[in-house]
Parts: sequence; C-alpha cells; structure tokens
Amino acid sequence: MNEQRNTSGNDGPVFNGDVSHSQFAWGNENVTQNQQSDNTVAPGYEALAERVNELLRQLPRAGLAERDRQDTQDAAEEVLAEITRAEPVEETRLRRALATLRGALAPVATGVVAGTTVGAQEWALAAITGLTGV
Repeated sequence: MNEQRNTSGNDGPVFNGDVSHSQFAWGNENVTQNQQSDNTVAPGYEALAERVNELLRQLPRAGLAERDRQDTQDAAEEVLAEITRAEPVEETRLRRALATLRGALAPVATGVVAGTTVGAQEWALAAITGLTGV
C-alpha cells in the first residue's frame, strides 16, 4: 500500500492490485476495528466459536487499555482461525491459542493491570470462565 494523493485530490491509500480481508484506517487518532469470520466452524466447536465471537463483540466496550484490548483481540482471532481453517483442528494449537486468550484476559480479571475498572475485571473473569474447560 502506498499512501499518496489520488486523482480526486484527497489523501488516502492507493492500492495497486487486489485487496481482500483487510481493514484500513488513516487520519485517526484512535481506532478500534473488528472483523468476524464467516468461515465454517469445525464440527463440535460451534459453542466455542459463539463464545469467542461474543467476546470480540463486547471487547470494544470492556474498558481495556489499548494494548490489553489488542492482545485479547489477537488471541481471540487466533482461536477462531484454528477452528475455521480448512484442515482438521489441531488440538495442540487450539489449546495454546485458548491459553493465550485466557492469559491475555488474566491480568485484567485479577486487577493487575493499572487502571482496570471493576466492570472490565468482571467482564474478563466471565470471559475466562466461559473459555475454561473448552
């Protein structure tokens, strides 16, 4: 992607080729973006996909610091990627992805993160509980 002045006189990205499954933001001070995958979920993982998608929907309103929000989003998307890929789910990779997601939420749930609100703590604890034993 090259940022340059386009022919309409507006600054913005110019794409020289196909672009898909991408999100872009420019000229913003703060941005929160979410993507949801419409890929088919592996049989037996539908409830997990629903929990993780709900976590992603609630994430922007959870009151997390930007770094914690991004870590949680990345970990959640990793879980979804594993249970929606064309190949069979690799249990080891899924367990690691879930551990990473719970690990991203743990400092928030326990209040270790400075400035964590009670609402964010309760949300993170509920999210961890929902992912435990999956």
